[in-house]
Amino acid sequence: MPTQENGSLLRQKRFLPYFITQFFGAFNDNVFKNVLLIFVAFSSTQALPMSSNLFINLAAGLFILPFFLFSASAGVLADKYEKSNYIRKVKIFEIVIMTFGAIGFITNSYGILLILLFLMGTQSAFFGPVKYALLPQHLKAKELVPGNALVETGTFLAILIGTIGAGFIASAEQAKWLAGISVILFAVLGYLASRHIPIAPASAPELTFRWQPVKHTKTTLSIAKTDKVIFQSIMAISWFWFLGATYLTQFPNFTKVYLHGGESAVSFLLALFSIGIAVGSQLCDKLSGHRIEIGIVPIGSLGITVFGFLIAYSIPHDLPQFSSLYSFISYPGLWPVFACLLLLGASGGVFIVPLYALIQHRSKVNQRAQIIAALNIYNALYMVGSAVLAIVALSVLGLSIPALFVLIAIINFAITIYLCFQVPVFLVRFVLWILTHTIYKVKHKNFHHLPENGGALIVCNHVSYMDALLLSAICPRLIRFVMEEDYAQFKPLQRFYQRAGVIPISATNKSAIRAALKSVEDALNDGELVCIFPEGKLTPDGEVQEFRRGVDLILRNATAPVIPIALKGMWGSYFSRYKGRACKGLPSRFRTKIEIEAAPPIEAAQVDTVSLRNVVSELRGGWR
Repeated sequence: MPTQENGSLLRQKRFLPYFITQFFGAFNDNVFKNVLLIFVAFSSTQALPMSSNLFINLAAGLFILPFFLFSASAGVLADKYEKSNYIRKVKIFEIVIMTFGAIGFITNSYGILLILLFLMGTQSAFFGPVKYALLPQHLKAKELVPGNALVETGTFLAILIGTIGAGFIASAEQAKWLAGISVILFAVLGYLASRHIPIAPASAPELTFRWQPVKHTKTTLSIAKTDKVIFQSIMAISWFWFLGATYLTQFPNFTKVYLHGGESAVSFLLALFSIGIAVGSQLCDKLSGHRIEIGIVPIGSLGITVFGFLIAYSIPHDLPQFSSLYSFISYPGLWPVFACLLLLGASGGVFIVPLYALIQHRSKVNQRAQIIAALNIYNALYMVGSAVLAIVALSVLGLSIPALFVLIAIINFAITIYLCFQVPVFLVRFVLWILTHTIYKVKHKNFHHLPENGGALIVCNHVSYMDALLLSAICPRLIRFVMEEDYAQFKPLQRFYQRAGVIPISATNKSAIRAALKSVEDALNDGELVCIFPEGKLTPDGEVQEFRRGVDLILRNATAPVIPIALKGMWGSYFSRYKGRACKGLPSRFRTKIEIEAAPPIEAAQVDTVSLRNVVSELRGGWR
């Protein structure tokens, strides 16, 4: 199966201008917001229209309010109009806002800056839906995970660099002039990058747009609920933003009170968290083999739980008061906290990348931007919810910040359990991928012959008890296996086999054979992949055995193509009958090289059991 490396996407015009545009948008947002908050924190009371605490809280509310008000309308517009031109108009709006923002910085007009912060939130709300809806139009399905991994990496690094850069700008000489020039410059750079984004035709040009934000919001949220998988993905992503908002909001006081660090230490923790998310996003792409692998989501969620707990319990006692960033970073007792925070961010990256890709891939083309708009609304709602939880936990219940971290880790653990029950097949498949690629050096060849859509009958030689696991792990789509009835009805695994779509068959029961053949036929007609091992049992000598005649019955009624696959190198495995029976004695091989090769599709009417066996034997060659 061909793979798509992240680096190659960054060299292509269909992705790079979009990536740069998105990066500068997130970067400039954080420069503006944080410079403003720093100026407010160090301004005299007379210069502000209200107290600094009220100003800061009002600023946070005004920035997030437009996501509730305008996201749905933005989603309709993004579906209705050509997207690259739409993005350029949004970026021009950003330049206008930043121009007035520069005037506000230079003239100390904090009331105007507060209004502009609301307009910045509005601009971000209108950019949000098109930002993710554009990707599936410029990227192939197999590039969505690498593309989203890069977007998440770029976004969180932009947030990090923008936040740190704001500190340097605000502390420089002539800071107000520098801040004004900077925000205009970054907005212009984002616009210039957007001019090179390729055309992305309107997804639903027939939509009629009227300025009805409340009606748009109701419609958008109802659209998001029509597909259970999409809605669950939206809820999961919004929960991640709930967690992220909770941690980021508590970092300053957590650092000051419990870690005895200063302002620079807060920036360091923010950097660790952001870098962790960037690393996790890239790790998700590598682990999933550049494909949408939902089975990795519960693993990311479990990591969030584990490292959330460990952050709270790894705080050392009797910490000194740190006078510098170097003394803070170099104190060995804090290194476990730093490691847990980095791994917490990495777990978050692993968690959200496949969810974003799934939403983009599964959404209807003419509703994609509206579904992303619904996601933004829920994200904003969950972030407000995180603030409410923090207020209740810290102020009403009197919990400490570490206790709050433990509380959200417990809630997240319950969500992890729920996810495992929702996607057990995908989770097991991903674990199998890790297991098989740990035990063996697996190489797959010509898997592009497997169709991305539609049914196909996979026919493979049977060497070991690991064969089905290997095929399931490396195939980008779910495979339904035809399995001997005794194994399929094994009580501890029977329910899981049913969820996985296993088709039981019995060579001695004619009714079971008829039922199995009917199930295979129906699955192929429904566009599913079905795999059968025509030998009916493990090979006793490593050679391809005679194919059973029942295969002819399947071929006779099959309208889907047949794809022969050969397993090479599994003879001699602990799970083969190399020693007379499988799993005898102790394993004697580890990290053995094996290869799984697919042949071009063959029309079912053109083959029978004899010719099909010859194809598989020739494909396998002399490598047993």
